[in-house]
Amino acid sequence: MKHWWTALRARAEALEKEARVLVLAYRHPRTPWYARVLAVLVLAHTFSPVDLIPDFIPVLGLLDDWIITPLGIALVIRMIPPEVMAEARQQAEGRGGIDPSLRRLGVALVIVLWLVVLLWLGKAIWEWRKMGG
Repeated sequence: MKHWWTALRARAEALEKEARVLVLAYRHPRTPWYARVLAVLVLAHTFSPVDLIPDFIPVLGLLDDWIITPLGIALVIRMIPPEVMAEARQQAEGRGGIDPSLRRLGVALVIVLWLVVLLWLGKAIWEWRKMGG
């Protein structure tokens, strides 16, 4: 049991390190615009203290943490030129944690997304009730 937990923890630390590398790669002038857009979304989701899908929702709550984040990071890494990633990895070796502004951006994006979903749901209910439902 301890071996499983150690492996999971090591994987989580590796993902956090790759996310820090992506922050640096995002700022690189040779990073394509489409990779930057996806990087902002993935990083905001990764470092937001508010989950897109709350963990208490069965299956879906863990889906965003265990599947969306790793797949998003892997996809962004593939979009960025290897030389840029190599430079970012070198820079990341000497740096520490995540910029607090990135965490704030993550919270803001999650809140906006939930507001859009709630507005859409409210509109759908309103239309349904107008139709006599």
